[in-house]
Amino acid sequence: MYVAFDHLPPHARVWIYQASRPLAEDELMAVLPRLAAFAEEWTSHGRQLAASAQFLHRQFLVLGLDEAVAGASGCSIDASVRFVRALEQQLGIDLLEKSRMAFLADGQVQLLTRPELRAAVAAGQVTSATPYFNNTLSTKAELTECWPAPAGQTWLARYFEN
Repeated sequence: MYVAFDHLPPHARVWIYQASRPLAEDELMAVLPRLAAFAEEWTSHGRQLAASAQFLHRQFLVLGLDEAVAGASGCSIDASVRFVRALEQQLGIDLLEKSRMAFLADGQVQLLTRPELRAAVAAGQVTSATPYFNNTLSTKAELTECWPAPAGQTWLARYFEN
């Protein structure tokens, strides 16, 4: 069953998929019904899941699930990955590729590979205070409170040590 994302509890599980580029407004508007339909139809062993799906910052697909209602199973997670792959095809983007890290610079999401990050740190373009999108967060509370977080307060802290 579809639940508005802001109505999911703090303990709700989240999965974050980073798009290879920002979505245009018309792409976002076209995909919204598909997101709601997926959340409405998502099941685990025949049980309805209390789920939501939305794009944040025009570049991050976030699936949310209240596991207190019903938890995800291997089959339901497989179904979500099939859904994400279908969105990749529809939108012409990568959502499952994980080699780039996302930072917020001048209000825009910037994607960097590790070598690009090293160069950006050396040039002072990325600092320990630069907001970093840690897409491995697992709960809505973490998403709300720590996303993005200053890069120096994440696993990236080692890039800023002398």
